[in-house]
Amino acid sequence: MMMILIAGPYRSGTNNNLDLIKKNMDKLESVALPIFRKGHIPIIGEWVANPLIELGGSKEIGDEVFTEIQYPVAHRLLTKCDAILRIEGDSKGADQDVKIGEQLGLKIYYDINEIPDAK
Repeated sequence: MMMILIAGPYRSGTNNNLDLIKKNMDKLESVALPIFRKGHIPIIGEWVANPLIELGGSKEIGDEVFTEIQYPVAHRLLTKCDAILRIEGDSKGADQDVKIGEQLGLKIYYDINEIPDAK
């Protein structure tokens, strides 16, 4: 069983439009249940970061509180993960997650079908 960080676009290409960000989040979440059904634990950085950002008093996406929390959460989570699923779409943050994951020796998957079932 692996803990797998799902990495892909969140803000990228949205110009901080909340509807487009939600569509990106829906894409990230669309692979969470299939990962779980393979016997693994899916995690998305925003599942942890967004409540902290709200608690921190962020007023808008990209403000100081958002920046303080958003990417550091994913980077800290990576130290606890076994793998990353990098879904398609341009994203500097997701590319950075992959780079960090490679440095940590994590398995990097680019398709859900590459992820083996847990034994």
